[in-house]
Amino acid sequence: MSARELPETPETAVSADDASQDLPRLGTPVSAGGRVRGSIRPINWNLLTSDQAEIEWLELNSWVSWLKLSYGLTPSVLPPLWHRHPELVWELSALHCHWLGAYDPEQHASGPLTWHRDFAEARTRLREWVQASGTRIDRDRPTRQTAWPGDAPFPPVEESPILDRDADFVEFVKADVASRRADEDAYYQLIAEEEARRASKST
Repeated sequence: MSARELPETPETAVSADDASQDLPRLGTPVSAGGRVRGSIRPINWNLLTSDQAEIEWLELNSWVSWLKLSYGLTPSVLPPLWHRHPELVWELSALHCHWLGAYDPEQHASGPLTWHRDFAEARTRLREWVQASGTRIDRDRPTRQTAWPGDAPFPPVEESPILDRDADFVEFVKADVASRRADEDAYYQLIAEEEARRASKST
């Protein structure tokens, strides 16, 4: 099932302003704090297809919103534009998968306690990531990168104000999905061209 076929729920409902868009305006947490999966697997964001990435972005965003409200997390731990910083995405995604496993109905009763112990450690890492990245409650900049000897220098980074967090998330996900889809189209085009070349040789 693709993300465009997901049933309308609090976390996937489209607002009036975004009714014509492919992606919904998000930010409303779900009562359960995330989807209950039949089988929990780690999420490798580098390998997701466009459709897979769209679904995972929506689910992670919903869960992170629930997490922020449930535990009163401050921007020093969980800033608004976490989705624009890969180091935060990987940490939060891993924490989400861990939470899903800990609260699985088949899990041992001590699973939630183990998750909370690991959550305490994760908050320390999140503070370090946030401090290093420079993202804040009202403004954001890309995480600074260090060029190694022989590498081309990275362009300077500039701060920009955060005017609408949810709108930024929607635009970010749409761009990410479009980029992945373009890569997929280019890959399939290469396959089609190779098959056509082989067919022409065999005739």
